[in-house]
Amino acid sequence: MPLFTPQEIVAALDKYIIGQDKAKKAVAIALRNRWRRKQVPPPLRDEIAPKNILMIGPTGVGKTEIARRLAALTASPFVKVEATKFTEVGYVGRDVESIIRDLVDMAVNMVKQEETKKVVIQAREMAKERLLDLLLPRPKKRPSHKDAYLEVVQKEPSYEPVREKMRAMLNEGKLDERFVELETTEKALPVMEIFSIAGLEEMDISFREMFESMLPKKKKRKKVKIPEALEILTQEESQKLIDMDKVISIAKKRVEESGIVFIDEIDKVTASDSARRGPDVSREGVQRDLLPVIEGTTVNTKYGMVRTDHILFIAAGAFHIAKPSELIPELQGRLPIRVELDSLGEKEFKRILTEPENALVKQYKALLKTEGIEIEFEEQAIEEIAKIAVDVNEKTENIGARRLYTIMEKLLEDISFEAPQIKEKKVLINTHYVRDKLSNIVKDVDLSRYIL
Repeated sequence: MPLFTPQEIVAALDKYIIGQDKAKKAVAIALRNRWRRKQVPPPLRDEIAPKNILMIGPTGVGKTEIARRLAALTASPFVKVEATKFTEVGYVGRDVESIIRDLVDMAVNMVKQEETKKVVIQAREMAKERLLDLLLPRPKKRPSHKDAYLEVVQKEPSYEPVREKMRAMLNEGKLDERFVELETTEKALPVMEIFSIAGLEEMDISFREMFESMLPKKKKRKKVKIPEALEILTQEESQKLIDMDKVISIAKKRVEESGIVFIDEIDKVTASDSARRGPDVSREGVQRDLLPVIEGTTVNTKYGMVRTDHILFIAAGAFHIAKPSELIPELQGRLPIRVELDSLGEKEFKRILTEPENALVKQYKALLKTEGIEIEFEEQAIEEIAKIAVDVNEKTENIGARRLYTIMEKLLEDISFEAPQIKEKKVLINTHYVRDKLSNIVKDVDLSRYIL
């Protein structure tokens, strides 16, 4: 995991997320504390648990993006889940331990990709040798017949120069248009699914693995061009060179030491005071099941047992109806750091449109540039777009920065549609253009509910 100071983490998040300084500060400290824990002597090290975070704020203010960017920044195994997808043990549906199983799967794939990069050069050379064997099969020796054997041996010296010439042509790309016939292996698995009841997901995995080992592997021959064949053979050789036991060991350790789980919509499994009177479909049951996973337990996965003591959990919710205090007390105690994210206004929208590295204005400029069109936004036009976004959010549902996506798409709809036929390759977006395209929709509240 790359080492960053809290200030460097916040600076990296600032490149993609506008505002929300309190949330950025909280996750930066949580991440730095992981490094600090590793510097503590062993007896005390295991006692230091991560300080899990509860983010409170309306939709579209950057809760998910902060967690996602944090995981990408640190190359940590990361999984985002919706709390509403899980059910209490005993009901049909996914149980909360599947979160950790998904996280381990993610980590194994990450480590596998890293190990593949280490052996890709060696694997490519081995793949080239296999490809040359297909293009120019080696002469067969027949030791049973002395004269035939001597004849082949005498001809062998002429084989190597031809092979080297073929290798040079392969490296130079002169054989790219040629086809070769490859034999690939396909997994012959039956279409089968086991619905998870009371945590039977592991049984589903076991059945799949059992059938995979029992059923014969299906061979398939196909003709492909040389470049595609080289990629297929490189992947096959990479798999042979990778030590999967080592990959699994590294992945499990990485999950236990630096895994991040983002649980969204946590407020949707919170029963408000009014809802408590009616039949409750296991909402509090999901919270109770989350307790041991967040506090620290051992989860059985297909790669072995994984402990969750030092996985960082970030829960988030809008809490429009329910309040954070209506979470069951035990879960509140396991999410000790609470961060309230601010609603976004006109000033923030203007910055979101232009400042981040993945700003919407930059994205649309890049998209239309592929058609040879240079699109330019006046500063007043960007201010008008931000103002309209705030206005629509106030009149309809407040969906935060996501409103900018719908407005920008509607604003540039005609240009995007007519781009291949537009003769004027420079397009200026000014205030008049923005008002002309959006003013009628904004004025009609009912229309804006459906379009914006």
